[in-house]
Amino acid sequence: MNRRTREYLRGRFGDYYRSASVSPPPQANEREWGHIPFTAGDGTTMVRHQSLLDIGEVGEFLARETPRHAYFSAARYDDPANKRMSDKGWRSADLVFDLDADHLPGVDPEETSYGEMLAACKEELLALLDILGDDFGFADDDMQVVFSGGRGYHVHVRHDAVADLDSTARREVVDYIRAVDLNYDGLIERRPNERGTTLQKQLRREGGWGRRVHEKLVAYAEGLRAMDEADALAELQELDGVGEKTARTIYGVLERNPEGVKSGNVELGPGASTLVRAIAERVTAEQTAPIDEPVTTDIRRLIRLPGSIHGGSGLLVCPLERDAIDGFDPLIDAVPGRFRGRDILVDVHEPGPVDVGDDRDKVEEGIVSVQEYLGVFLMARGRAEKARE
Repeated sequence: MNRRTREYLRGRFGDYYRSASVSPPPQANEREWGHIPFTAGDGTTMVRHQSLLDIGEVGEFLARETPRHAYFSAARYDDPANKRMSDKGWRSADLVFDLDADHLPGVDPEETSYGEMLAACKEELLALLDILGDDFGFADDDMQVVFSGGRGYHVHVRHDAVADLDSTARREVVDYIRAVDLNYDGLIERRPNERGTTLQKQLRREGGWGRRVHEKLVAYAEGLRAMDEADALAELQELDGVGEKTARTIYGVLERNPEGVKSGNVELGPGASTLVRAIAERVTAEQTAPIDEPVTTDIRRLIRLPGSIHGGSGLLVCPLERDAIDGFDPLIDAVPGRFRGRDILVDVHEPGPVDVGDDRDKVEEGIVSVQEYLGVFLMARGRAEKARE
């Protein structure tokens, strides 16, 4: 980034901050604050170990310093400005989750567009929110969802039940959400049968992965019964560990005793346990959320400030209400209104498709006139420099 580009972006970021209203997080005075300024050269300098007393009112600080990136700590401290982490006096921390579009399983950043990656990341976000709500019992008010302005989404959980968790406990939360080393046998328990005469193996249906597996099993069985027998047998053989003989056995069991499936009974006959395990593996593959473990387990993590601008994209770090997520298009809705309404000249040295804004066309190499938000995006991502007007 050359000097003209740097000064242009810093000036326009400042124009945004002088007109924006950025809300600080709860207990802002107990948090550490950090930022990366617009500095010369290719490197970046993190300014951190600051408190609200150091930076002043958040809106005034952003307008004054116009940082390239702005952060606050997930943790709350006795002395957030202390330079030694061990002397800050850690009190508690939000439980923070990070989903990065270019780290998703099955997504190749070289083959997938920015917009496609972000769309896939939103699906993973919804899966994560389902787990946090259904399995952990967090209400929407306990969670703040934020588009990071760059590659994905953050979720901040603020609840007394998790505030004091250490890194080890937070790693257990990660392992649960990602179904790491999930004990499939632990999804099953022994319960009295309907007559109370014997104990039988049943799926745990009250919550967690047991409930998820049971729901999938019931839906799967209903789907098989709606098929022709040949198609149902072929479908069963798509499951790991299920051959033709086992498929016929399972199909017969499902046909004879649909109520047993609905009750979670896994002693329906030969092959039932194989079916349950195969369904469980499919469920965990489909419904886990690929969260970034180091972000969640780090109890002193700095995280992007909602309402600030991401200096690597020129897009807003957008807080989102749960009911607004489905309709949210980050490549349109996260464009600062301040950067709309006029064209600027940029010198493009990395031409190609651009997935931001209303007109998602290719940009050619050389000096071109583009809408300002598109020019800001290209400059922030290192694909262009500011040209003389």
